[in-house]
Amino acid sequence: MSVDLELNKRNAIEFYKTAYLGNPSLAVEKYVGEVYIQHNPLVGDGTASFIAYFEKMHNEYPDKKIDFVRAIAEGNLVALHTHQIWPMNDQYVTMDFFRFDENGKIVEHWDSIQQIPQETLNGNSMY
Repeated sequence: MSVDLELNKRNAIEFYKTAYLGNPSLAVEKYVGEVYIQHNPLVGDGTASFIAYFEKMHNEYPDKKIDFVRAIAEGNLVALHTHQIWPMNDQYVTMDFFRFDENGKIVEHWDSIQQIPQETLNGNSMY
């Protein structure tokens, strides 16, 4: 079975956007496979923990925003580089990695997040 890298990238973005903007149940229903292995230490394994985490986040911060800067796919993995803007202009750069199963569904997730500083020593942006 061949892997559709462009479809996996689109599905990773839609999964993340759907959950982040307040509908994690729909994100899971449409984009997650039989299992969901979570590596973020603040979120439990499985879809129920994922849904609970994103529902709580949306209830506490309904006006947060996300921009998808780039998506990179190789084999059964997709990496997303995002820019998150939270209340009071609190901004973060994130890197999320998703593993897809043979049916094109997400089954595993890793991430890293860093607050965007006001100044950098190198003068370069985070993007």
